[in-house]
Amino acid sequence: MKIITIVGARPQFIKAAAVSRVIREFNKKKGRIQEILVHTGQHYDYLMDKVFFEELELPRPDYHLGVGSGSHGRQTGIMLERIESVMKKEKPKVAMVYGDTNSTLAGALAAAKLRIPVAHVEAGLRSYNQSMPEEINRLLTDHLSTMLFCPTDQAVRNLVKEGIRNGATKIVKNVGDVMYDSILYYSKIAEKRSAILKNLGFDTRHETRDTGYYLATLHRAENTDDPKRLKTTLKALNEIGKKTPVILPLHPRTKKMMKVHRLFSKFKNIKFIGPVPYLDMLPLEKNAKAILTDSGGVQKEAYWFAVPCFTLREETEWVETIKSGWNVLVGTSAERIVEGVSQMEGRGRYLKGNKTFGDGKASQKIVQILAGHFG
Repeated sequence: MKIITIVGARPQFIKAAAVSRVIREFNKKKGRIQEILVHTGQHYDYLMDKVFFEELELPRPDYHLGVGSGSHGRQTGIMLERIESVMKKEKPKVAMVYGDTNSTLAGALAAAKLRIPVAHVEAGLRSYNQSMPEEINRLLTDHLSTMLFCPTDQAVRNLVKEGIRNGATKIVKNVGDVMYDSILYYSKIAEKRSAILKNLGFDTRHETRDTGYYLATLHRAENTDDPKRLKTTLKALNEIGKKTPVILPLHPRTKKMMKVHRLFSKFKNIKFIGPVPYLDMLPLEKNAKAILTDSGGVQKEAYWFAVPCFTLREETEWVETIKSGWNVLVGTSAERIVEGVSQMEGRGRYLKGNKTFGDGKASQKIVQILAGHFG
């Protein structure tokens, strides 16, 4: 059986690495699955791209499409054309797409038009904010997909509300979250390899979350491309940084917009660092006093590490983290962000051992379903 896997952005590398590892293990015993890995080139910065393949031990892409940046329409269109050419050549049994990027939608569209079944990993997520490009990508990809691998029960319910349910023409399964698989596997490796905390001057043998640092990430276009949102968010982080260090690894888009608006000199209490490899990001998250982010993946990683999270958005597709009380929506208002962090003390912890995001074996379940259906 031949599977074509489409990836193009950092979170997809992490998810695909978990499934790809299980495919290799499966093949040692049965040798039935050939995975063709296609990298669209949506992320093109070295630390957002190549280094992730190296440290996650992902196979080198069979195809690198080199699409790069551009408007949503242009980027998706070029991807669609180039992915279609690869699919015509390779003739896979199924196309696997991950998450909610332009690479996801382009892969799903190309496959659907060629009548190749689409398997969507992380299906069923909804923020119900269609001004977000990611929400459009999720909706369209789910309705094009034949196999929908959901990370939670809520994701399955979201699909049912849209008329997508398990049956004769669709396979809809809550398999758990493949990112949870990854964090269980790679956090152990990160503990041995990463020296980032030491390099930044934080010794976890002596630091505690009361005396340590806050970790922030900021990358979504609606936050970085809006000068007002960008400035108010940085203002809040700068205010928090007066008492406790704030570390902000800079996404290329964020760095670009900060340069455009000449903001670097205005926020002296934020420690700006370059993009962080996954094996450095995990210990940064795990040892933070709290995390402030507009990233969906980082929200979940904070939850799994039991680190308080403040989401710099007005909604989230990961409602389970909100219901737990461990994640709070604070938007991009400087006052709300600072107030939210100041009220952090005394928050309860979610129930230990809960299975909201599965049991850490989502990748195995996905491969078993694929092999059973197409094998």
